[in-house]
Amino acid sequence: MLTINRLSQKEAKTIIDGAVNKANELGVPMCISVVDESGNLIAFERMDGGKVHSITISQDKAFTAASARKGTHEFNKACIPGHKNNLFGIHTALGGRMCIVGGGLPITFNGNVVGGIGVSSGSPEQDLGCAQAGIDSFSHAYG
Repeated sequence: MLTINRLSQKEAKTIIDGAVNKANELGVPMCISVVDESGNLIAFERMDGGKVHSITISQDKAFTAASARKGTHEFNKACIPGHKNNLFGIHTALGGRMCIVGGGLPITFNGNVVGGIGVSSGSPEQDLGCAQAGIDSFSHAYG
C-alpha cells in the first residue's frame, strides 16, 4: 500500500497567493493553477485581466511539472532537434498536454513531489518568477 502526500486546499491557496503577489509586483495579471502529485487540479485563480488562453495553459504547465517531476522550462531546453537529450515532439504527447513553455514547476515537500504550479499570461520568465514565488510562499509557511 502506498502513502501519498497531497497538498491541501489551504496549502494550494498559500501557493496561489504567493504567485498573485509576485504578479501584482510585475503588473501582469496571471492565470495560476495548482495540481496534486498526479497532475489533477486542486486550485485555480484567474486574476482580473488574465488571458483566456492562459486558463488551459496554466493547467497544462502545472500538470506537466507535477507528472514529469521537472520544470517545464527544462523540457524546452531539451526539445530542440539534435539536442543530446532530444525530447523533440514531447510537446505533442498526451494530446498536446505536455507543456514545454516556462512557468510550470513541481512542488516538493520532504523530498517528494506533492504537486505542481503552472502560471501563464506573461513572458515565460515572468510566469516562472511567479511560479517560484508561489513555491517560496509554500516553503516559508510549511517548510
